[in-house]
Amino acid sequence: MSVQNGSSRLSRVLLLGGTSEIGLAILSALRLEPGTEVILAGRDAQRLEAAGKALNRPVTVARYDALDTGTHQAFADEICAGGVPDLVIAATGVLIPEEQAERDVRLAATMIETNFTGHVTALLAFGSRMRERGSGTIVVLSSVAAIRPRKFNAVYGATKAALDAFARGYADALHGTGVRVLLVRPGFVTGRMTAGMAPAPLATTPEAVGAAVAAALRGSKSVVWIPSSLAGLATAMRLVPRPVWRKLKR
Repeated sequence: MSVQNGSSRLSRVLLLGGTSEIGLAILSALRLEPGTEVILAGRDAQRLEAAGKALNRPVTVARYDALDTGTHQAFADEICAGGVPDLVIAATGVLIPEEQAERDVRLAATMIETNFTGHVTALLAFGSRMRERGSGTIVVLSSVAAIRPRKFNAVYGATKAALDAFARGYADALHGTGVRVLLVRPGFVTGRMTAGMAPAPLATTPEAVGAAVAAALRGSKSVVWIPSSLAGLATAMRLVPRPVWRKLKR
């Protein structure tokens, strides 16, 4: 991907989780050229079409189910038949309250498969095609929750910790191939997913995440914290003794 004067020169961009507020904010912040093909992938064609209209640009809608991992290789092959994407943004995700996941373990499984397993299978499929071509960028949306899961988000935090670890390991596996992995670690993001929840300290917005990711893509960072001060907080989080950590309410 080449970037000049704040505009990303990309031929094809794929957003996995095509209705994601953060994913769409990243696309908006990239200021893509009119000729760039934007592919919004997800399960609900009507919502994907509406998301495309909100972007105010033509989009291609593709059927994609993060839970149907057996189809991910075929999905990647189908997309890449029209040209390997220059940028893949992995934004699929769900946030199910811990108490609900504990009451219904099927919901816990859904969160694990959506937030972690589905990302691994899809990104391995697209990453291999990028590696063959010798270029491409993968954006992975992690979270500050990945640094140290807490008692009130144990399952969600675990999914993000696993995804974060995969992204770091896969970035190392792709090093030197021309394929870049950008790991994004936002804090609490106000939006649809967190509606009704009290904002945590250093809360941010989809638009702020989008702007930070677009800026990071123009540079050479491998990890971006949003806001940047979260990096220091994450260091402190690792050092809190476990008996004290258990008592934290947020």
